[in-house]
Amino acid sequence: MSVFVADVNNANGPDIVVANWGTDNVGVLLNNGAGTFAAQILYATTAGSKPMSVYVADVNNANGPDIVVANSGTNNVGVLLNNGAGAFGAEQIYGTLANSAPSSVVAADVDGDGDFDIGVANSGTNNVGVLLNPGNGVFPALQTVYETLAGSAPSSVKAADVNGDGKIDMVVADKNTNNFGVVLGNGDGTFAAAQVTYATGTGSAPVSLVAADLNLDGSNDVAVANSGTNTVGVFLAVCQ
Repeated sequence: MSVFVADVNNANGPDIVVANWGTDNVGVLLNNGAGTFAAQILYATTAGSKPMSVYVADVNNANGPDIVVANSGTNNVGVLLNNGAGAFGAEQIYGTLANSAPSSVVAADVDGDGDFDIGVANSGTNNVGVLLNPGNGVFPALQTVYETLAGSAPSSVKAADVNGDGKIDMVVADKNTNNFGVVLGNGDGTFAAAQVTYATGTGSAPVSLVAADLNLDGSNDVAVANSGTNTVGVFLAVCQ
């Protein structure tokens, strides 16, 4: 359901990490160095987890990039720590509330303390969750949640400073309400109580998005993949 490219073993260039929804595991394909890849190495997620999304970041500041996975079937986020050679330990589980059905994860330093925190789009409970990292890659048992629109079923989340204040915001695709939303960050790991929404068109059903400086003006713009209208929408940031 999701792929991420990162060098997980510090050898031969970027590797591929994939969320295998149908078999309840995460796969890692190590780069051979010539654009070919070794056979997939599988790491189990929880039985019935139906992993929807993966993100790769060094969450414990040791041994290189780790794997963060959204487990839609078991209402949790899993973290698999890197042992330093591109192999990973058993999944550590962090709850995302009953019926949350997390669909997407991202890792970013949202509180400015120098380590990666986790953001998660909860499609079943219409909110974005944040798990703050104390610095060792062991996260709180429960997330702090910030509401999206009622019935929005957020399908994708990205972390970026979209308003130019130097603080990380959460940008989320709200599939069922045909919009994307921005939850503005306060810089201390907390976020605005309500998202600011931008319409993506009637019947657009946005399922994925990215935030990047598309027009090279120094501000992060947003591009949205609209599954209902077979289009890509581009929203350029207005420079402050």
